[in-house]
Amino acid sequence: MKGNNLNFSLFVIFLSCLVFTGFCQQTKNQLEQEKKENLRKIAEAERILNETADEKKVTLGQLQALNQQINARESLIRSIGSEIRILDNEISDLKTVASSLQNDLKDLKEEYAEQIYSSYKANRGNSKLMFLFSASSFNQLLQRLKYLEQYADARRLQAEQIEVVTKELNEQRSKVETKRVQQQTLLNQQVRESRKLARSKKKQSELVAQLTKKERQLRKEVEARKTANRRLNTLIAKTIEDEARKSSVASTAEAASTAELTRLFESKKNNLTWPVGSGFIASKFGKQPHPVLKRITIINDGVGIQTEKGSSVKAVFDGEVTLIGTIQGKNNIVVIRHGNYLTVYARLKTINVKKGQRVRANDIIGEVYTDRDGISEIEFQVYKGTTKLNPENWLAYK
Repeated sequence: MKGNNLNFSLFVIFLSCLVFTGFCQQTKNQLEQEKKENLRKIAEAERILNETADEKKVTLGQLQALNQQINARESLIRSIGSEIRILDNEISDLKTVASSLQNDLKDLKEEYAEQIYSSYKANRGNSKLMFLFSASSFNQLLQRLKYLEQYADARRLQAEQIEVVTKELNEQRSKVETKRVQQQTLLNQQVRESRKLARSKKKQSELVAQLTKKERQLRKEVEARKTANRRLNTLIAKTIEDEARKSSVASTAEAASTAELTRLFESKKNNLTWPVGSGFIASKFGKQPHPVLKRITIINDGVGIQTEKGSSVKAVFDGEVTLIGTIQGKNNIVVIRHGNYLTVYARLKTINVKKGQRVRANDIIGEVYTDRDGISEIEFQVYKGTTKLNPENWLAYK
Protein backbone atom coordinates (compact mmCIF):
# COMPACT_ATOMS: atom_id res chain seq x y z
CA MET A 1 0.00 0.00 0.00
CA LYS A 2 1.01 3.57 -0.60
CA GLY A 3 0.50 4.35 3.08
CA ASN A 4 3.22 1.88 4.05
CA ASN A 5 5.63 3.50 1.60
CA LEU A 6 4.76 6.87 3.06
CA ASN A 7 5.41 5.62 6.59
CA PHE A 8 8.83 4.39 5.52
CA SER A 9 9.64 7.61 3.67
CA LEU A 10 8.54 9.60 6.72
CA PHE A 11 10.92 7.60 8.87
CA VAL A 12 13.82 8.12 6.46
CA ILE A 13 13.12 11.84 6.09
CA PHE A 14 12.72 12.40 9.82
CA LEU A 15 15.86 10.40 10.60
CA SER A 16 17.81 12.35 7.97
CA CYS A 17 16.56 15.58 9.50
CA LEU A 18 17.73 14.53 12.95
CA VAL A 19 21.15 13.48 11.66
CA PHE A 20 21.52 16.72 9.68
CA THR A 21 20.47 18.85 12.64
CA GLY A 22 22.90 17.02 14.92
CA PHE A 23 25.74 17.46 12.43
CA CYS A 24 24.96 21.16 12.05
CA GLN A 25 24.89 21.66 15.81
CA GLN A 26 28.25 19.91 16.21
CA THR A 27 29.78 22.02 13.45
CA LYS A 28 28.32 25.22 14.90
CA ASN A 29 29.74 24.35 18.31
CA GLN A 30 33.17 23.93 16.74
CA LEU A 31 32.82 27.24 14.90
CA GLU A 32 31.72 28.95 18.12
CA GLN A 33 34.86 27.69 19.84
CA GLU A 34 36.96 28.93 16.92
CA LYS A 35 35.30 32.35 17.16
CA LYS A 36 36.02 32.58 20.89
CA GLU A 37 39.64 31.55 20.30
CA ASN A 38 40.07 34.10 17.52
CA LEU A 39 38.52 36.84 19.65
CA ARG A 40 40.96 35.91 22.42
CA LYS A 41 43.88 36.12 20.00
CA ILE A 42 42.68 39.49 18.70
CA ALA A 43 42.39 40.90 22.23
CA GLU A 44 45.78 39.45 23.17
CA ALA A 45 47.46 40.96 20.11
CA GLU A 46 45.73 44.27 20.84
CA ARG A 47 47.21 44.39 24.35
CA ILE A 48 50.69 43.61 23.04
CA LEU A 49 50.28 46.11 20.20
CA ASN A 50 49.26 48.82 22.66
CA GLU A 51 52.38 48.16 24.74
CA THR A 52 54.67 48.65 21.77
CA ALA A 53 52.63 51.59 20.44
CA ASP A 54 53.03 53.37 23.79
CA GLU A 55 56.70 53.81 22.94
CA LYS A 56 55.72 56.17 20.10
CA LYS A 57 58.13 54.37 17.78
CA VAL A 58 57.56 52.39 14.62
CA THR A 59 58.97 48.92 15.33
CA LEU A 60 58.94 45.40 13.97
CA GLY A 61 57.19 44.41 17.20
CA GLN A 62 54.23 46.58 16.28
CA LEU A 63 54.13 45.07 12.81
CA GLN A 64 54.31 41.52 14.19
CA ALA A 65 51.49 42.17 16.69
CA LEU A 66 49.40 43.78 13.95
CA ASN A 67 50.04 40.82 11.62
CA GLN A 68 48.86 38.44 14.36
CA GLN A 69 45.72 40.49 14.86
CA ILE A 70 45.01 40.56 11.13
CA ASN A 71 45.44 36.77 10.83
CA ALA A 72 43.12 36.16 13.80
CA ARG A 73 40.51 38.58 12.44
CA GLU A 74 40.60 36.95 8.99
CA SER A 75 40.07 33.57 10.67
CA LEU A 76 37.19 35.03 12.69
CA ILE A 77 35.51 36.35 9.55
CA ARG A 78 35.86 32.93 7.90
CA SER A 79 34.25 31.27 10.94
CA ILE A 80 31.34 33.71 10.88
CA GLY A 81 30.87 33.08 7.16
CA SER A 82 30.83 29.31 7.71
CA GLU A 83 28.23 29.66 10.45
CA ILE A 84 26.03 31.81 8.20
CA ARG A 85 26.26 29.23 5.40
CA ILE A 86 25.31 26.43 7.80
CA LEU A 87 22.22 28.34 8.92
CA ASP A 88 21.27 28.98 5.28
CA ASN A 89 21.56 25.29 4.42
CA GLU A 90 19.72 24.23 7.55
CA ILE A 91 16.78 26.53 6.82
CA SER A 92 16.65 25.46 3.17
CA ASP A 93 16.80 21.73 3.92
CA LEU A 94 14.17 21.88 6.64
CA LYS A 95 11.84 23.77 4.31
CA THR A 96 12.32 21.06 1.68
CA VAL A 97 11.57 18.32 4.20
CA ALA A 98 8.45 20.09 5.49
CA SER A 99 7.23 20.68 1.95
CA SER A 100 7.75 17.00 1.10
CA LEU A 101 5.79 15.91 4.16
CA GLN A 102 2.96 18.27 3.34
CA ASN A 103 2.77 16.82 -0.17
CA ASP A 104 2.72 13.29 1.29
CA LEU A 105 -0.13 14.29 3.59
CA LYS A 106 -2.07 15.71 0.68
CA ASP A 107 -1.51 12.55 -1.38
CA LEU A 108 -2.60 10.36 1.50
CA LYS A 109 -5.82 12.30 2.01
CA GLU A 110 -6.57 12.11 -1.70
CA GLU A 111 -5.92 8.35 -1.63
CA TYR A 112 -8.18 8.00 1.37
CA ALA A 113 -11.03 9.84 -0.39
CA GLU A 114 -10.47 7.77 -3.51
CA GLN A 115 -10.66 4.52 -1.55
CA ILE A 116 -13.89 5.61 0.15
CA TYR A 117 -15.37 6.56 -3.20
CA SER A 118 -14.29 3.24 -4.72
CA SER A 119 -15.82 1.42 -1.79
CA TYR A 120 -19.03 3.38 -2.29
CA LYS A 121 -19.16 2.52 -5.98
CA ALA A 122 -18.43 -1.13 -5.30
CA ASN A 123 -21.40 -1.29 -2.98
CA ARG A 124 -23.70 0.63 -5.37
CA GLY A 125 -24.17 3.55 -2.99
CA ASN A 126 -25.33 1.33 -0.15
CA SER A 127 -24.59 2.42 3.39
CA LYS A 128 -22.00 0.71 5.54
CA LEU A 129 -24.83 -1.21 7.20
CA MET A 130 -26.13 -2.40 3.85
CA PHE A 131 -22.54 -3.33 2.88
CA LEU A 132 -22.23 -5.37 6.05
CA PHE A 133 -25.64 -7.04 6.02
CA SER A 134 -25.43 -7.90 2.32
CA ALA A 135 -22.79 -10.44 3.28
CA SER A 136 -23.62 -13.95 2.19
CA SER A 137 -22.61 -15.43 5.55
CA PHE A 138 -21.94 -14.45 9.12
CA ASN A 139 -18.21 -15.04 8.64
CA GLN A 140 -18.21 -12.74 5.60
CA LEU A 141 -20.00 -10.09 7.66
CA LEU A 142 -17.30 -10.31 10.32
CA GLN A 143 -14.59 -10.08 7.68
CA ARG A 144 -16.24 -7.00 6.12
CA LEU A 145 -16.59 -5.37 9.55
CA LYS A 146 -12.96 -6.09 10.39
CA TYR A 147 -11.88 -4.77 6.99
CA LEU A 148 -13.75 -1.47 7.49
CA GLU A 149 -12.29 -1.03 10.97
CA GLN A 150 -8.74 -1.82 9.85
CA TYR A 151 -9.08 0.41 6.80
CA ALA A 152 -10.30 3.38 8.84
CA ASP A 153 -7.72 2.84 11.59
CA ALA A 154 -4.84 2.50 9.14
CA ARG A 155 -5.79 5.63 7.23
CA ARG A 156 -6.39 7.62 10.43
CA LEU A 157 -3.09 6.43 11.90
CA GLN A 158 -1.19 7.37 8.76
CA ALA A 159 -2.76 10.82 8.70
CA GLU A 160 -2.00 11.33 12.39
CA GLN A 161 1.61 10.23 11.92
CA ILE A 162 2.15 12.65 9.07
CA GLU A 163 0.48 15.49 10.97
CA VAL A 164 2.65 14.82 14.04
CA VAL A 165 5.86 14.78 12.03
CA THR A 166 4.79 17.83 10.02
CA LYS A 167 4.08 19.68 13.24
CA GLU A 168 7.48 18.70 14.61
CA LEU A 169 9.25 19.84 11.45
CA ASN A 170 7.31 23.10 11.41
CA GLU A 171 8.44 23.68 14.97
CA GLN A 172 12.05 23.02 13.94
CA ARG A 173 11.64 25.34 10.99
CA SER A 174 10.20 27.96 13.30
CA LYS A 175 13.27 27.63 15.52
CA VAL A 176 15.55 27.99 12.52
CA GLU A 177 13.58 31.00 11.33
CA THR A 178 14.16 32.48 14.77
CA LYS A 179 17.84 31.89 14.19
CA ARG A 180 17.60 34.18 11.20
CA VAL A 181 17.80 36.96 13.75
CA GLN A 182 21.05 35.42 14.97
CA GLN A 183 22.10 35.07 11.37
CA GLN A 184 21.52 38.77 10.78
CA THR A 185 23.50 39.51 13.93
CA LEU A 186 26.33 37.40 12.50
CA LEU A 187 26.13 39.26 9.20
CA ASN A 188 26.37 42.56 11.05
CA GLN A 189 29.33 41.24 13.05
CA GLN A 190 30.99 40.09 9.84
CA VAL A 191 30.60 43.56 8.33
CA ARG A 192 32.05 45.19 11.46
CA GLU A 193 35.01 42.80 11.54
CA SER A 194 35.61 43.35 7.82
CA ARG A 195 35.78 47.10 8.40
CA LYS A 196 38.20 46.60 11.29
CA LEU A 197 40.26 44.29 9.08
CA ALA A 198 40.41 46.92 6.35
CA ARG A 199 41.60 49.52 8.87
CA SER A 200 44.22 47.11 10.23
CA LYS A 201 45.52 46.34 6.75
CA LYS A 202 45.75 50.04 6.01
CA LYS A 203 47.73 50.52 9.21
CA GLN A 204 49.87 47.51 8.26
CA SER A 205 50.77 49.12 4.94
CA GLU A 206 51.61 52.39 6.69
CA LEU A 207 53.86 50.58 9.19
CA VAL A 208 55.69 48.71 6.44
CA ALA A 209 56.20 51.97 4.55
CA GLN A 210 57.59 53.69 7.63
CA LEU A 211 59.82 50.75 8.53
CA THR A 212 61.16 50.59 4.98
CA LYS A 213 62.55 54.10 5.51
CA LYS A 214 64.59 52.66 8.39
CA GLU A 215 66.31 50.13 6.12
CA ARG A 216 69.84 50.90 7.35
CA GLN A 217 68.84 50.39 10.98
CA LEU A 218 66.97 47.19 10.16
CA ARG A 219 69.96 45.77 8.32
CA LYS A 220 72.15 46.50 11.35
CA GLU A 221 69.62 44.67 13.52
CA VAL A 222 69.75 41.65 11.17
CA GLU A 223 73.54 41.52 11.42
CA ALA A 224 73.46 41.92 15.20
CA ARG A 225 70.95 39.08 15.38
CA LYS A 226 73.24 36.82 13.34
CA THR A 227 76.16 37.58 15.66
CA ALA A 228 74.04 36.86 18.75
CA ASN A 229 72.83 33.60 17.20
CA ARG A 230 76.41 32.46 16.59
CA ARG A 231 77.33 33.20 20.19
CA LEU A 232 74.35 31.29 21.51
CA ASN A 233 75.00 28.35 19.16
CA THR A 234 78.62 28.15 20.36
CA LEU A 235 77.50 28.10 23.99
CA ILE A 236 74.84 25.45 23.36
CA ALA A 237 77.28 23.30 21.37
CA LYS A 238 79.66 23.34 24.33
CA THR A 239 76.80 22.42 26.67
CA ILE A 240 75.83 19.50 24.42
CA GLU A 241 79.43 18.24 24.42
CA ASP A 242 79.57 18.47 28.21
CA GLU A 243 76.31 16.55 28.53
CA ALA A 244 77.56 13.89 26.08
CA ARG A 245 80.67 13.35 28.21
CA LYS A 246 78.54 13.00 31.34
CA SER A 247 76.33 10.47 29.59
CA SER A 248 79.32 8.37 28.52
CA VAL A 249 80.30 7.75 32.14
CA ALA A 250 76.77 7.60 33.58
CA SER A 251 75.75 4.65 35.71
CA THR A 252 73.15 2.14 34.59
CA ALA A 253 70.56 3.76 36.85
CA GLU A 254 71.34 7.24 35.49
CA ALA A 255 71.14 5.97 31.91
CA ALA A 256 67.76 4.37 32.64
CA SER A 257 66.52 7.62 34.18
CA THR A 258 67.69 9.57 31.11
CA ALA A 259 65.94 7.12 28.77
CA GLU A 260 62.69 7.36 30.74
CA LEU A 261 62.76 11.17 30.77
CA THR A 262 63.47 11.14 27.03
CA ARG A 263 60.46 8.88 26.46
CA LEU A 264 58.19 11.06 28.58
CA PHE A 265 59.33 14.22 26.78
CA GLU A 266 58.68 12.61 23.39
CA SER A 267 55.20 11.57 24.53
CA LYS A 268 54.36 15.27 24.97
CA LYS A 269 55.03 16.16 21.33
CA ASN A 270 52.40 18.67 20.13
CA ASN A 271 51.28 19.06 23.73
CA LEU A 272 54.07 20.81 25.65
CA THR A 273 52.97 23.70 27.82
CA TRP A 274 53.93 27.16 26.48
CA PRO A 275 56.88 28.96 28.12
CA VAL A 276 54.69 32.07 28.61
CA GLY A 277 51.06 32.38 29.62
CA SER A 278 50.02 34.63 26.73
CA GLY A 279 51.41 35.68 23.40
CA PHE A 280 51.92 34.51 19.83
CA ILE A 281 54.70 33.23 17.61
CA ALA A 282 56.15 36.36 16.04
CA SER A 283 59.06 34.69 14.26
CA LYS A 284 58.94 31.14 12.99
CA PHE A 285 61.58 28.40 12.94
CA GLY A 286 64.08 28.07 10.10
CA LYS A 287 64.75 30.32 7.12
CA GLN A 288 62.16 33.09 6.91
CA PRO A 289 61.79 36.21 4.72
CA HIS A 290 62.36 39.45 6.58
CA PRO A 291 58.98 41.07 7.30
CA VAL A 292 60.08 44.36 5.73
CA LEU A 293 63.41 44.11 3.88
CA LYS A 294 63.12 42.62 0.41
CA ARG A 295 65.42 39.76 -0.62
CA ILE A 296 66.67 39.46 2.97
CA THR A 297 66.16 36.20 4.86
CA ILE A 298 66.67 35.48 8.52
CA ILE A 299 67.43 32.11 10.07
CA ASN A 300 65.76 31.26 13.38
CA ASP A 301 67.06 28.34 15.42
CA GLY A 302 63.83 28.41 17.43
CA VAL A 303 60.73 30.58 17.59
CA GLY A 304 60.23 34.09 18.92
CA ILE A 305 57.17 34.37 21.15
CA GLN A 306 55.98 37.93 21.61
CA THR A 307 54.20 38.39 24.92
CA GLU A 308 53.17 41.00 27.45
CA LYS A 309 55.59 43.03 29.53
CA GLY A 310 56.54 41.39 32.83
CA SER A 311 55.38 37.92 31.76
CA SER A 312 56.80 34.98 33.69
CA VAL A 313 58.81 32.42 31.71
CA LYS A 314 58.11 28.80 32.64
CA ALA A 315 59.74 25.44 32.04
CA VAL A 316 57.80 23.53 29.40
CA PHE A 317 58.57 20.11 30.95
CA ASP A 318 60.32 18.41 33.86
CA GLY A 319 64.09 18.51 33.67
CA GLU A 320 67.38 19.76 35.05
CA VAL A 321 68.87 23.23 34.55
CA THR A 322 72.11 22.55 32.72
CA LEU A 323 73.15 26.10 31.82
CA ILE A 324 72.46 29.69 32.83
CA GLY A 325 74.29 32.64 31.31
CA THR A 326 74.20 35.97 29.54
CA ILE A 327 74.91 36.70 25.87
CA GLN A 328 74.92 40.10 24.21
CA GLY A 329 71.84 40.34 22.03
CA LYS A 330 70.14 37.42 23.79
CA ASN A 331 70.21 38.77 27.35
CA ASN A 332 69.90 36.09 30.03
CA ILE A 333 69.49 32.50 28.93
CA VAL A 334 68.48 29.22 30.58
CA VAL A 335 68.99 25.72 29.15
CA ILE A 336 67.07 22.76 30.61
CA ARG A 337 67.85 19.12 29.87
CA HIS A 338 65.01 16.61 29.48
CA GLY A 339 66.81 13.32 28.93
CA ASN A 340 68.29 13.52 25.44
CA TYR A 341 66.41 16.76 24.73
CA LEU A 342 67.28 20.36 25.56
CA THR A 343 65.01 23.40 25.72
CA VAL A 344 66.53 26.87 25.47
CA TYR A 345 64.98 30.06 26.86
CA ALA A 346 66.68 33.30 25.74
CA ARG A 347 65.94 37.01 26.14
CA LEU A 348 65.14 36.84 29.84
CA LYS A 349 65.23 39.87 32.09
CA THR A 350 65.81 37.83 35.26
CA ILE A 351 66.63 34.20 36.10
CA ASN A 352 64.98 32.42 39.03
CA VAL A 353 66.82 29.08 38.87
CA LYS A 354 70.35 27.78 39.39
CA LYS A 355 72.50 25.39 37.41
CA GLY A 356 71.86 21.78 38.45
CA GLN A 357 68.41 22.61 39.83
CA ARG A 358 65.62 20.20 38.99
CA VAL A 359 62.45 21.84 37.73
CA ARG A 360 58.97 20.69 36.85
CA ALA A 361 56.67 21.78 34.05
CA ASN A 362 55.27 25.29 34.64
CA ASP A 363 57.93 26.18 37.24
CA ILE A 364 58.89 29.84 36.79
CA ILE A 365 62.49 30.13 35.61
CA GLY A 366 62.57 33.88 34.95
CA GLU A 367 60.88 36.95 33.51
CA VAL A 368 60.75 38.06 29.88
CA TYR A 369 63.00 40.93 28.81
CA THR A 370 61.40 44.07 27.35
CA ASP A 371 63.64 46.05 25.01
CA ARG A 372 63.82 49.83 24.61
CA ASP A 373 61.19 49.66 21.85
CA GLY A 374 58.73 48.08 24.28
CA ILE A 375 58.91 44.63 22.65
CA SER A 376 58.68 41.68 25.05
CA GLU A 377 59.78 38.57 23.17
CA ILE A 378 61.24 35.29 24.41
CA GLU A 379 63.29 33.07 22.13
CA PHE A 380 62.49 29.39 22.61
CA GLN A 381 64.47 26.49 21.10
CA VAL A 382 64.30 22.69 21.21
CA TYR A 383 67.22 20.33 20.58
CA LYS A 384 67.55 16.57 20.33
CA GLY A 385 71.25 15.96 20.68
CA THR A 386 72.80 18.42 18.23
CA THR A 387 69.70 18.59 16.02
CA LYS A 388 67.61 21.75 16.13
CA LEU A 389 63.88 21.01 16.10
CA ASN A 390 60.90 23.18 15.20
CA PRO A 391 59.31 24.14 18.55
CA GLU A 392 55.90 24.57 16.90
CA ASN A 393 55.83 20.78 16.44
CA TRP A 394 56.20 20.35 20.19
CA LEU A 395 54.11 23.09 21.77
CA ALA A 396 50.42 22.59 22.34
CA TYR A 397 48.08 24.34 19.90
CA LYS A 398 47.28 27.84 21.11
